Amino acid sequence: MEIDAKKRIDELVEQLNYHSRLYYVENRNEISDYDYDMLQNELKELEKNYPQFLRPDSPTQRVGGEAVSQFEKVEHIVQMGSIQDVFSFEEVRRFVDTVRETIPAPAFVVEPKIDGLSVSLEYHDGEFVIGSTRGDGFVGENVTQNLKTVRSIPLSLPEDLPLLEVRGEVYMPRGVFEDLVKKQEENDEQPFKNPRNAAAGSLRQKDPKIAASRKLDIFVFNVQRIEGRELTAHKQSLDYLKSLGFKTIPDYKRVSTADEIIARIEEIGEVRYTLPFDIDGVVIKVDDFAQRETLGYTAKTPKWSVAYKFPPEEKNTKLLDIELNVGRTGAVTPVAVFEPIMLAGTEVARATLHNRDFIAEKNVNIGDLITVRKAGDIIPEVLCVAEKRSEGCFEFPDTCPVCGAPLVKSEDEAAVRCSDIDCPAQIFRRIVHFASKGAMDIDGLGPAIVRALLDNGLITSVADLYTIKKADLLELDNFKEKSADNLINAIEKSRSQPLDRLVFALGIPNIGQASAKLLCDKFGDLDNICSASEEEIADIEGFGDIMASAVTKELAEPHMRELIAKLAECGVNTKYQKVQVDSRFEGKTFVLTGTLPTLKRAEAKALIEKYGGKASGSVSKKTTYVLAGEEAGSKLDKARSLGIEIITEEQFLDMIK
Repeated sequence: MEIDAKKRIDELVEQLNYHSRLYYVENRNEISDYDYDMLQNELKELEKNYPQFLRPDSPTQRVGGEAVSQFEKVEHIVQMGSIQDVFSFEEVRRFVDTVRETIPAPAFVVEPKIDGLSVSLEYHDGEFVIGSTRGDGFVGENVTQNLKTVRSIPLSLPEDLPLLEVRGEVYMPRGVFEDLVKKQEENDEQPFKNPRNAAAGSLRQKDPKIAASRKLDIFVFNVQRIEGRELTAHKQSLDYLKSLGFKTIPDYKRVSTADEIIARIEEIGEVRYTLPFDIDGVVIKVDDFAQRETLGYTAKTPKWSVAYKFPPEEKNTKLLDIELNVGRTGAVTPVAVFEPIMLAGTEVARATLHNRDFIAEKNVNIGDLITVRKAGDIIPEVLCVAEKRSEGCFEFPDTCPVCGAPLVKSEDEAAVRCSDIDCPAQIFRRIVHFASKGAMDIDGLGPAIVRALLDNGLITSVADLYTIKKADLLELDNFKEKSADNLINAIEKSRSQPLDRLVFALGIPNIGQASAKLLCDKFGDLDNICSASEEEIADIEGFGDIMASAVTKELAEPHMRELIAKLAECGVNTKYQKVQVDSRFEGKTFVLTGTLPTLKRAEAKALIEKYGGKASGSVSKKTTYVLAGEEAGSKLDKARSLGIEIITEEQFLDMIK
């Protein structure tokens, strides 16, 4: 039986890795996603029953390992150096002439410069063992588990090379980046500014599962070290890496003259905005490795390569209007509406102006000629006024453009807000947010349906969603029998959503999904959250004074209290369900400090509560244990002074065995 299991596991691993390579590296497939999933499910079951046959290159290992508290340092045997940047064709010709002074007839490889994060992949005997960031070029960080989640990185090679180290550029595809930013904005999180920052932030996540969810990709562009195979030129090495299953840098070509190099730069520049990934230039390298050795290095960069950097595309256009959009919290966001321009491959006619202070700083007004670009080649932004064609600066109104209520501005934020909580624009945004996937997840209740329900008087707040009847929906043009049933069922299902989803759905400023869960973990039900003091909320790990103030202020508002009461009357869940295995920690209070070896703080707190204990943010005489990790600070000192028992993660885990 074991022999048969091992044989089948090997067959499935080989089969799944083959199809993964087709899909993630060669952009084609021979089987459906469903068939792939069925094969992977079979493999998971076999590996569960026969863990002794688990292979390191199994596709089930792509989710990564356990979360880490910190990244280990990795010393680069071959320096991961940088390349000299050039910004004009004249500089490109000068580079070619300089090379020819030493090498009579050099050949060059021209390739796109991917705008991502440089990493090293190290293989021993054909197996992927270490992946690290560039760092300072000499020492980087071990991000092996996160790199294993990048599907286009082979975990094993078809040849048992004693050693192979390659360099590549990890990036986030544009479509993935746009989806991520949209999700971050919906969750009131600070969005990444561009795909490169998003890739870097994702690759350095301490939890590999988060990295896996970010759908990173890679292009490999260099051999750093190799044993068991002799390579003499760059194009030859890229061709060889491609044969090993690596996703190599695309569209690389070997040329001989400066004119050919410039022609390639122009060709790549013409298509850069049609690509599904960001490039910020073109790299030119001498092809022959022996010639590279002859040319040598300067103190900082190789003499055999330069990177031509594309200038950021900026265009001037006439500002036609400034729209004022009112969000769910009442914040009024000005949006520039201008004559359409082609920018970074797409037509653009709108861009955010951020807030009133930004408009005043740039002295923007309708009719001006403005300069626009795409931040990270993705998000349109107004840079400045290119030519002043109007009198003075755009004046922000004193009243809401939707309801006419006074606009107010607090001292601690740039936003100007509508003061009327019953403003139709706020109500619309609040309902859309309430029904969104990260909140109450009412499938089928998108902006268009919300607008139809409001316009026809079927709802005036989120609580009214729970009184809608099927007959009401059937009177609208948007609904037939099945769609009406689906929406009624989705609304009904949302009544039993976990409390943390409801807290997030209420749209409290500065409170995202993670902080909503922390509130529920701390206080247990909605009544307790509403009656908690600002000091009690600020005591939650990960909360600050601003967040605590936002919670107490918002939940104290009469309209919010009225809404919560209505939701409770409608049967919406207001209790937090905690899973408690037993009560061994009942009456015991734990305080966490420092960085634990394997557990994240939220995980440790969940375990404490799972066994009936309480996790507190401060040390006092009532504290039973202080669970301490690395770099524990003042809490540890206070615990010692009070004679409180200090335990390690290992001791804590022994307690719950």
